[in-house]
Amino acid sequence: MTSTDKHSVWIKMATSILLVLLPIVIVLTSVRILILTAKGWVQIEYNLPGFPQDRYGFSLEDRLYWASIDIEYLLNEDGLEYFDGLRLEDGSPMHNERELEHMDDVKRLMQVVWKVWGAGFIFIILLILVLWKVGGAYVALQGLMVGARGTLILMVVFSIGVFFAFGVLFVGFHRIFFEGSTWIFPYSDTFIRLYPERFWRDTFVYVVFLTLVEAILIFLVARYLSARTQSG
Repeated sequence: MTSTDKHSVWIKMATSILLVLLPIVIVLTSVRILILTAKGWVQIEYNLPGFPQDRYGFSLEDRLYWASIDIEYLLNEDGLEYFDGLRLEDGSPMHNERELEHMDDVKRLMQVVWKVWGAGFIFIILLILVLWKVGGAYVALQGLMVGARGTLILMVVFSIGVFFAFGVLFVGFHRIFFEGSTWIFPYSDTFIRLYPERFWRDTFVYVVFLTLVEAILIFLVARYLSARTQSG
C-alpha cells in the first residue's frame, strides 16, 4: 500500500467516525444547554398558549416553584435527601418514592451522559487533528461538513417522528435508558402534574431546534473556511 493509499484510508476512516460521532456530541450539547437554561425554558413552556392546566390544582406559580426545585436537584451534587422536608400544600411529600427513584435514575443517567459528551468532544478534536495532519485544513473542514450534514439529516428525520409518532419515540427513549416501568406515573403524581406529555413533546422540539442551529453553524463556518482555504 502506497503512502497515498494509507492517507486515503485514514481520511475515510476519520470522516466516517465523524459522521457518526458529531451528531451524538451536538445532540448532547443541546441537552446540556437545555439543562442549563431549564428554569427559563419551563417559564416559557408553562406560558405557551394551550399548555394544559393541572387538573389537581397547581397554579402557574406553583408549577414554576416546584419545577425549579427539580431543576436545582439535577444541577447540584446532592442526593435524594435534597427532597427531605419538601411538602405540598396538603402536607404530602413533593415526590413519592417512585418519583424519587426516577429522579435518581435521571441524575445518574445525566452524569454518564456528561462523561460521554466530554469524551466525544475530545475524540472529535483528535479526529480533526488527524484529518488536518493527513490531508490538510481543507480535508479536516470537509470532515466537519460531512458530520454536520449528517446531523441535519438525522434531525429532519427525528422531527418527523416527533410530530407524527411522538408517543412511540417517548416510550422507546425511556425503554432504552430506564429499567422496567419506573418512568410511568399516575396523572395525580407531582411529576406528571408538572411535566405532562405536552411538556416533553415541546422539550424534544427545543432540543431538535438547538441541534439544527448548532449543526447549521458548524456547516456554514466549515464551508466558509473550506472555501477560503481552497482559494488561498
